[in-house]
Amino acid sequence: MNIALVGNPNVGKSVIFNALTGSYVTVSNYPGTTVDVSKGPGRFGGQKYTIIDTPGVNSLVPRSEDEKVTKEILSRPDTAIMVQVADSKNLKRSLLLTLELIELGRPLVLALNMSDEAKERGIAIDVKKLSDRLGINIVETIAVTGDGITKLKEAIARTKAPSPAVEYLKTEREGARPDSISLARAREKVAAALLKDILTFSKPLKKDIAEAIGRITTRPLTGVPILMGIMVLMYFFVGKFAAGTMVDFFENAVFGKFINPFFVSVADNYISMKLLRDFLIGDYGVLTMALTYAFAIIFPIVTAFFIFFGFLEDSGYLPRLSVLSDAVFKTIGLNGRAILPMILGLGCGTMATLTARILDTKKERILVSILLTLAIPCSAQLGIILGILGSISAKALVLWLVIMLSVLMGVGFVASKVVPGARSPFIQEIPPVRMPQIKNILVKTFARLKWYLREAVPLFVLGTILLFVLDAVGALNAIERLVSPVVVHLLGLPEKATEAFIIGFLRRDYGAAGLYALSRSGLLDGIQTLVSVVVVTLFVPCVAQFFVTIKERGVKTACLIGGFVFVFAFLFGGALNFALRYCIDTLKIPLI
Repeated sequence: MNIALVGNPNVGKSVIFNALTGSYVTVSNYPGTTVDVSKGPGRFGGQKYTIIDTPGVNSLVPRSEDEKVTKEILSRPDTAIMVQVADSKNLKRSLLLTLELIELGRPLVLALNMSDEAKERGIAIDVKKLSDRLGINIVETIAVTGDGITKLKEAIARTKAPSPAVEYLKTEREGARPDSISLARAREKVAAALLKDILTFSKPLKKDIAEAIGRITTRPLTGVPILMGIMVLMYFFVGKFAAGTMVDFFENAVFGKFINPFFVSVADNYISMKLLRDFLIGDYGVLTMALTYAFAIIFPIVTAFFIFFGFLEDSGYLPRLSVLSDAVFKTIGLNGRAILPMILGLGCGTMATLTARILDTKKERILVSILLTLAIPCSAQLGIILGILGSISAKALVLWLVIMLSVLMGVGFVASKVVPGARSPFIQEIPPVRMPQIKNILVKTFARLKWYLREAVPLFVLGTILLFVLDAVGALNAIERLVSPVVVHLLGLPEKATEAFIIGFLRRDYGAAGLYALSRSGLLDGIQTLVSVVVVTLFVPCVAQFFVTIKERGVKTACLIGGFVFVFAFLFGGALNFALRYCIDTLKIPLI
């Protein structure tokens, strides 16, 4: 039997899930973290259960894909118990959902989470009176510290079907179910009466500086400079420190002096077959190339990005960025909520494609899928790009950013006119600004690095093997000659850059790593570096993201998106190459 964790977005369901199961799911301070269900084991009152962490909902009348998932789980006969996680600071919204859940007639426990933040704001809740009125077990919790979790487990073990002392619910029990509009009005009336009885307010315990920070990050006059400052910090932390200092250390000191020489020595002494030796330590050796790319180049970069991104997640800044960007997104048929999957795309395009479920209309989900595929680099790729362009000049990085934003807005504007459908109104939950917990950031970073090792590294090895096989049979040179008109003449790149685009079919970050190696070896000048980085950013998505796009949008739509992106990337790259050559070489404008 199942226990379903349910609640509004961003109330701490995933933290409660972690505490009840001992499993880990991503915990972030913004709505939309749980875009697919997570499951884990639990035992309460001697009975074994499967605990399900559902996507956040505002109502049991679903408007988006993730809300449909939650409604389906709650409707299943094997869902024995519901545990609603509520934000103690925003109890009215939570109680409206509580009343809907009570109407289902199943055992329900209410966890009043973030009770510490409510008390800091001078909000006191009469838990016993609320429990008696609703006829359910209620527990106050502080999920991030574990307070109240033991009591919550005890409440789950002894829970039963609710017996509310609420008139309209009693009427329902007798079989006279009112219409949906009357129900909604009844819930509003009951929630208002409950709040009047159970809430008391006093002077806040401390002045809330976090609210002031939250306000200035959403206003254009102050929010835009803050955003620029954050991007500068990311540039120095990821692009300079990680992609520069850390990569130099691992590539030269660790792999260059110890690991690769060790592999070469072992191969020289024990492997006589040339083909096997080349397979392991040659130009496309699994040990020397794949492991160096995966661990010496990409691993330090993604680690730094995950730490930085985790800080932004837990601080509550990202939802405020959605408010700040709403006016801009209106021009491309979206609203500010679309910034959330796009920002998640900077972590992983696969997960971001799933997160598009939080958007209300099919048109918005298709538009976001197009833009994620085209113009949003994942964490590993972004980190490498910061490293490549940072080694040239800050101007090159700014130019790349301007180009990518222009592409995103231009393609988005045209696509919004072509894709049928309407834009939904902008309704966004804004969580409070919080001081990120180092423990949560480190645990989250560790979990994401495990994902990187499990999902990405095997594809790096596969990509290296593909290059080795193509080189061994002479096909790599043939492919380079075949695509030479595009890579060499249109894009103005050396033939060897073809390898980066070939392995980019498996993972775009691996393709970017190939360009990084070419740039560090001096085979690319400034213009070639910028052009190649733009093309590999616009390039087709990795295999995993493509298959998730098929799952979410369908085969036809996914193939149309992939085909458009492939053609657009090379045509745009060619136009950019000629434009840069003309401006820099002919007009002598120092763009880079």
